[in-house]
Amino acid sequence: MNTSPATPSTTDTSRMREVLSAFCTGVAVITAIAPDGSPAGMAVQSFTPVSLDPPLVAFCPALTSSTWPKIRAAGRFTANILAADQQDLCRRFAVTGGDKFTGARWAPGANGAPVLDGVLATVECDLHISLEGGDHAIALGRVTTLATHRPSAGPLLYFRRRYGRFFSNSSMSASIASASSHSAA
Repeated sequence: MNTSPATPSTTDTSRMREVLSAFCTGVAVITAIAPDGSPAGMAVQSFTPVSLDPPLVAFCPALTSSTWPKIRAAGRFTANILAADQQDLCRRFAVTGGDKFTGARWAPGANGAPVLDGVLATVECDLHISLEGGDHAIALGRVTTLATHRPSAGPLLYFRRRYGRFFSNSSMSASIASASSHSAA
């Protein structure tokens, strides 16, 4: 049996998706107010803390995204960390095009970017730097405001192309919802 790792030149995208889907992530919706004054937002599963000093976070939007240029041009954004009961909201912001904010309740945060109703927490940022990394950008945000909105709610998780939720009990188990195979990002 060949167990040697594939080199980047021999790794196909479907195999990479399959293998990396074994890494469980949380889901966030990155929001901003575009230069034309309209709200913009996109679901990501690539949101992560980077540094405490200075306070930095990152997310990785696809370069083909029609929303990313609006967020980049805004120069500031809010990462809305989704709760387990927000699968529908995630799906709304995971699609390309259309008015993703129709029917979504939100209010402007301290930086003006939309804070979505019912999220676990928000991280408001100024865009610090954006770099290209293959077919995605790597966006670093300098944190300006942090807020916890639902401290007792669980997170929306994404694992093997399905949504799930975390249940805290004596066995610290996680349960994956089998109803969805929709990509979060």
